[in-house]
Amino acid sequence: MAKKRIVMALGHNALGTSLPEQKTAVAGTAKVIAGFIQNGWQVSVTHGNAPQVGMIHTAMNEFSRRHAGYTAAPMSVCSAMSQGYIGYDLQNGIRSELVQRGIYKPVSTILTQVTVNPYDDSFYTPVKKIGRFMDREEALEEEAKGNYVAEIPGKGWQRAVAAPRPVSIVEADAIRALLDAGQAVICCGGGGIPVLEQGPRLKGASAIIEKDLVAGLLAREVDADVLMILTSVDNVTLDYGTPQEKPIHHMTTAEAETYICQGHFEFASMLPKVDAAISFIKAGEGRRAIITSLEKAQDSIEGRAGTLIR
Repeated sequence: MAKKRIVMALGHNALGTSLPEQKTAVAGTAKVIAGFIQNGWQVSVTHGNAPQVGMIHTAMNEFSRRHAGYTAAPMSVCSAMSQGYIGYDLQNGIRSELVQRGIYKPVSTILTQVTVNPYDDSFYTPVKKIGRFMDREEALEEEAKGNYVAEIPGKGWQRAVAAPRPVSIVEADAIRALLDAGQAVICCGGGGIPVLEQGPRLKGASAIIEKDLVAGLLAREVDADVLMILTSVDNVTLDYGTPQEKPIHHMTTAEAETYICQGHFEFASMLPKVDAAISFIKAGEGRRAIITSLEKAQDSIEGRAGTLIR
């Protein structure tokens, strides 16, 4: 029987926002992923990391402020740390669920770097907010270091970093090799560790890559059959949040592009998910993308739920 390959992109609701929440959430998430593996899918999992990387960034910065001789951790390092501890919980959760089902399949986490263009426009207009809220004095200190800050009305200021588009996945060959060997792979966590190519070196960038765009790139790189983006809603909708809200169950890439032009999808929410789906489908034959909730993942792969894009 031909192999079926899927990239599953987990949203923050699949992981929780704190260490205890993550342990609880991963147990349920692992059941869903194990179900796909049990049904014969080759599975690659990517995930968000916004609460986790923010926590790590805040902790490392606060530690360096209070202890002489220690320095704050760059965003690329914080991203790597988040990949490690989220991957640790996910791979153990999935492995445990598989063993309970009598399936003995390796599950691996790949520390993944993703190259970005140093001239990406986003570096001039940082939009991703991270870390704790600061007062005005702290914000001025942050700006003096050459960092961007953004005022959040009524709350204070936050560090703001760029969100460049992903160019290539550095460890793509390793990910493909593991999938070809029948392993489940967790990779590209949090959009990957953003890096800039400088000759033979890779240098970490002060940025956060949109995880959904990386999921689409990963699905293209591993020649997946399905890209499944799991989020907090069951379907993509038109006129979201209005009395005219209408769920979409099926749409073509052409229809999706029309809806984008009409402004139906929010910039930091549904738009990158639909964008990733379009790019993935257009890059090969016979592909499909699904956007739905974790709870509807199995129903959606069988055509009973979610939004299917072809």
